[in-house]
Amino acid sequence: MSPDTLYQRITDYANRANPYPLYAELRENGVTRQADGSYLVGTYHEIAALLHDPRISSDSRNRADPSTVPMFRRNSQQAFIGLDDPEHDRLRRIAMRPFGPPHSPGRIDALRADITRISDGLIDEFRDKDRIDVVEDFAYPLPVTVICRLLGVPHEDMPQLRAWTNAVIAGVDVTPGKDEESRQRAGQDARAAMGEYMGDLSDKRRENPSDDMLSALVHDSGPDGRLTRAELMATGTLLLIAGHETTVNLITNGAFTFLRFPDAYRLLRDKPELMPRAVEELLRYEPPVHLLPQRTPLADVEISDVTVPKGAPLILVLAAGNRDPLRFDDPDHFDPTREDNQHFGFGSGVHNCFGAPLARVEAQIALNALVPRLEDFQLSEDPPPYRRSPILRGPRHLPIERVG
Repeated sequence: MSPDTLYQRITDYANRANPYPLYAELRENGVTRQADGSYLVGTYHEIAALLHDPRISSDSRNRADPSTVPMFRRNSQQAFIGLDDPEHDRLRRIAMRPFGPPHSPGRIDALRADITRISDGLIDEFRDKDRIDVVEDFAYPLPVTVICRLLGVPHEDMPQLRAWTNAVIAGVDVTPGKDEESRQRAGQDARAAMGEYMGDLSDKRRENPSDDMLSALVHDSGPDGRLTRAELMATGTLLLIAGHETTVNLITNGAFTFLRFPDAYRLLRDKPELMPRAVEELLRYEPPVHLLPQRTPLADVEISDVTVPKGAPLILVLAAGNRDPLRFDDPDHFDPTREDNQHFGFGSGVHNCFGAPLARVEAQIALNALVPRLEDFQLSEDPPPYRRSPILRGPRHLPIERVG
């Protein structure tokens, strides 16, 4: 097939369960211009350079053709993930103050006991079951409970937040389909509703502060100033969605991979101290985020002898870079003892994942708690049904059943 259809084929849901042959084709073709005028990059060293290149914008408003920008991104307050410096740097610094070092160095460590209790409680609920959906019974409720507690979101509001999150993610789904405009509109509406919800919750914390992160953001008076209400809405929405969606995929992909590779499973069962390294390998081998579709050059940029013009859509296929044989030995092999593992599981550069420390802790604790329970189980479906998004790729359900 023609290289200029690669993006269409990568985003085709028919290839969601196994996009890796397409990623290999992308690497073989180098920087590849698509029929729609976008450019794909899937090789490790080129992606790494672009993630650190100040000429590459994360603000989709810098696109030469506004019609390539999803509607909700054009018409709403941007969170810092979709902004460039200096705005990105200011908002990220403010958000980081109550979240981690150097200002709040103990917040993540303080969550360890709570994460362990939640993990153990969820596992207790399905201890005697013969069939489990790893997503619904474990991988989803754990991180969403953690992020809601961290931000101070009431437990009873979680179902509504899940509905909004699903709509927002569907709104940025680049999978071809006839309902694209309606999905974008629904995503825009859901994002606005979630933003208002976070704004209202921020107003309550302004009057009655507690020890949650949202209260800290509302009352922060650091050197960068306070967040406006609109910035609180956008930042709170980003933290809420990003704070659990990618971790759901990471935990689910972990359980799925362990069941597919019995030798790796038995190693981790017998040596749980290897789990931190195994999580890094999962972030390389089956990452929760597969591509970044919103990069744009601010000037003509030459990448591997290909000139990508200013304003053109530039799509970085992180998961392809993670399997680049020019960077990783035996890249299609899952090796939970791999040492040289500078993957793109959390991106890189100034937009390196804000929540990476929390995601790592959650995945390590969750998978170490889950591994002993997997011994008597097998996959009910392989491959399982996948979520529609090619960006946040992971199983929608992961049914497993007791053996015998």
